[in-house]
Amino acid sequence: MADLRINLAGIVSPNPFWLASAPPTNTGYQVQRAFEAGWGGAVWKTLGDPIINTSSRFAAIHFNGQRVAGFNNIELITDRPLEVNLKEIYETKKRFPHHAIVVSLMVEPKREKWHEIVKKVEAVGVDGLELNFGCPHGMAERGMGAASGQQPDLVEAQTMWAKEAAETPVIVKLTPNITDITTTAKAAVRGGADAISLINTINSLAGVDIDTWNTIPHVGGKGSHGGYCGPAVKPIALHMVADCARNSGVGVPISGIGGISNWRDAVEFMLMGATGVQVCTAAMHHGFRIVEDMIDGLNNYLDEKGLASVSELVGKSVPRYSDWGNLDLNYAVVARINNDTCINCNKCHIACEDTSHQCIDMLTTDDGQSYLQVREEDCVGCNLCAIVCPVEGAISMVEVAGTEAPMTWNERQEAISKLSESKEANNKEAV
Repeated sequence: MADLRINLAGIVSPNPFWLASAPPTNTGYQVQRAFEAGWGGAVWKTLGDPIINTSSRFAAIHFNGQRVAGFNNIELITDRPLEVNLKEIYETKKRFPHHAIVVSLMVEPKREKWHEIVKKVEAVGVDGLELNFGCPHGMAERGMGAASGQQPDLVEAQTMWAKEAAETPVIVKLTPNITDITTTAKAAVRGGADAISLINTINSLAGVDIDTWNTIPHVGGKGSHGGYCGPAVKPIALHMVADCARNSGVGVPISGIGGISNWRDAVEFMLMGATGVQVCTAAMHHGFRIVEDMIDGLNNYLDEKGLASVSELVGKSVPRYSDWGNLDLNYAVVARINNDTCINCNKCHIACEDTSHQCIDMLTTDDGQSYLQVREEDCVGCNLCAIVCPVEGAISMVEVAGTEAPMTWNERQEAISKLSESKEANNKEAV
């Protein structure tokens, strides 16, 4: 079997699967159960000044028969005393010395506060620290969490303050509630961050009960925005991880977070630059034992690919991720329908006719059998028909040979600019 061990900025764990800082890592009992199940590491639920949490606090988006396609929470940091948490962290690390224990921290943006909590937490033997600059609700209203994480100067300063006192690696957890996450990622690096983790949860309101008119969830008839996570946020998280991985101004290891539910999701994040991954919603939905399938699936995948170590995956797809302006505008694919497997539901025809390029015809054979066929000369390769088709493999997107050389938008604009400059020079010479 392949070697699943990872080293994230000096934090070593037996596999890349960590529990994220959240309800599943609230106590020593939970983290120890997780390690027994096979998790390689855990980020302890955020420590700081204990607060009082609300009841109720969770909500979920169920879509098309899938439970918990998205998850929303208005829960805050730990509501247990710091001393209790520290005692349990010490006991857990002593029992599981080879598993990674990282502790999430959040305090007021004051140097002395960061120095104080860093020293207390490191004294119990943790492997690393994660600075929580992402909580979008509750703590943000108090000037912490996302309120700090949206300001690059505060990200840089607080990272620097934590690093001044820290002897273990410092990971900075970034908020996605910002226009360009690489801005704060680079600020964290300037502050001395050894690694970054992303994404934290996204601002959200799960829903409204149309019978009672209460928000979902509600606390005695009043609601608040919360943090959104789960499978629905995976594309957003993957994009932000990739953006940081390909940015030369970041250049530190990444712990990927956001909608990771199985080993395939983990592989995608690692291909896009994550050294390891953190999981929360999937564990809350299915329990800690899901890590067994994650480990087995990843092992089998690496064996099939002929890879000796999981680290060989990291960043392999990053060079293929670029800006839109670098895409070949002359590359072409078209849709082709396999009539042997097509069930004639006509969803592709309806989608194409109503909302795309009207290039799927409904035809009839000589013996009166109806079938669908793509007019390839009019197909733009948008993929919509294959997306709405309920039968796997009934519609394929096929590459077609082009007659023109590759040409990107940037190359096209450069050529136009040069042609314009040449014409202008010729005009001046004629004058």
